Amino acid sequence: MTVNKLDIVIIQANLIWENPSINRSHFVKAIDTLKKKPDVIILPEMFTSGFSMNANKFAETMDGETINWLKETASNHNLAIAGSLAIKEGSQFYNRFVFVEPSGKISHYDKRHTFTLAKEGEVFTSGNNKIIIDYKDWRICPMICYDLRFPVWARNTEDYDVLIYVANWPKPRISAWDALLKARAIENMCYCIGVNRVGADAKGYEYPGHSTVYDVLGNRMTNLMVNKEAIHTITLYKKPLQKYRKALGFLNDRDTFNLE
Repeated sequence: MTVNKLDIVIIQANLIWENPSINRSHFVKAIDTLKKKPDVIILPEMFTSGFSMNANKFAETMDGETINWLKETASNHNLAIAGSLAIKEGSQFYNRFVFVEPSGKISHYDKRHTFTLAKEGEVFTSGNNKIIIDYKDWRICPMICYDLRFPVWARNTEDYDVLIYVANWPKPRISAWDALLKARAIENMCYCIGVNRVGADAKGYEYPGHSTVYDVLGNRMTNLMVNKEAIHTITLYKKPLQKYRKALGFLNDRDTFNLE
């Protein structure tokens, strides 16, 4: 039977620089405040460290403390929890989005578009695989920060329902974040969720949040969460999504293409 709704919690947090233990503790406290547990909790990009390139200092493995914490949290609260962190595999580092289910199943996506301005590509290996996560009869497509600027990569050729961007998106370019999230929702006829951090990092960059959710027509479903830590719950419904896709049929006219 189709699950017609999906309860999402967005946690917009001020991340402590390169300190996974303190950041995990902060999220534990935030999750413990939830009166009703959702289906999915979404944390920001690099939620254990902030957007640091010192991966040798804080990167973890897929059987490290943070992954085990995510698995325990998912299991104990009977929900899925997602966000990105620095992962080391062999000699390579990845900015990896992980989606951890209550069963312990983990899906992951490695950021394709590493951020050239921060020389992210000199530290982190770019991913090549777009993934779709099937969870509770919803199809979810995860992306990370800079990926938002590249609409071809996000193009909805898989008929996904929800597009998620987790980010460390800075204040000077926040208007682009707002505009592009809305555009991705409209052009892909999907729910589009953006989860950004707040506060300032050790390099002096400020992050104003603006985490939000857009519907299939580009209507903002939440107030923009600005310049402060926040926890927001939103319910997504399958029927309006299906209604507008059927009535308008825009995805039927999408272009076919190959990515190289």
